[in-house]
Amino acid sequence: MRVFVNAVPLEVGHGADVRAAVLALDAELERKLTAGAAFVTDARGIEIPLESALAEGAILRVVVSARRGGGEPDADA
Repeated sequence: MRVFVNAVPLEVGHGADVRAAVLALDAELERKLTAGAAFVTDARGIEIPLESALAEGAILRVVVSARRGGGEPDADA
């Protein structure tokens, strides 16, 4: 079935979840999701779990956090 991740059309198997769709686009993005450095929203901008099943035509957006880990000071602060 066709879904869209970050505006890229992808073909995934029926019953695929959010994680599978992101992984089909970019393994690095999937690693960021697993590490908590990113999250996924649906077409309405609502955050959705990685285990959510997808329907034909689903529109997903991966949002990557701009925050740095490790408590590094912000040069602009």
